[in-house]
Amino acid sequence: MTKKKLLNKIVDCLLDKKAMEINLIDVKKLTSLTDTFIVCSSDSEPQTKAIMNHVTDSLSEDKIKPLHIEGHENLKWVLIDYADIVINIFDRETREYYSIERLWADAKIDKIKESYET
Repeated sequence: MTKKKLLNKIVDCLLDKKAMEINLIDVKKLTSLTDTFIVCSSDSEPQTKAIMNHVTDSLSEDKIKPLHIEGHENLKWVLIDYADIVINIFDRETREYYSIERLWADAKIDKIKESYET
């Protein structure tokens, strides 16, 4: 699957589960950690869990497995690492505290509304 299709599929999964304030942060020219950070918010721990499960289940149907998942124990900040794409699912308070977008202010940030196609 191309990176473009993978990004589209992930964003569709986030939108399916009503993730909010979805931002794609293109960091490939700024770090070797990853190419794209996806940042979104959820209203509750059950919603965070639903978003995480929907993304991982949908991608596993295409034989795409995360390298690592962090934060699934407390569901305040869940990080799903797919190497070139790292997904961050925050509760609102934690997202505000860490302000990831501010840390990567030099990056190109795409704010996703109700649909997305790269």
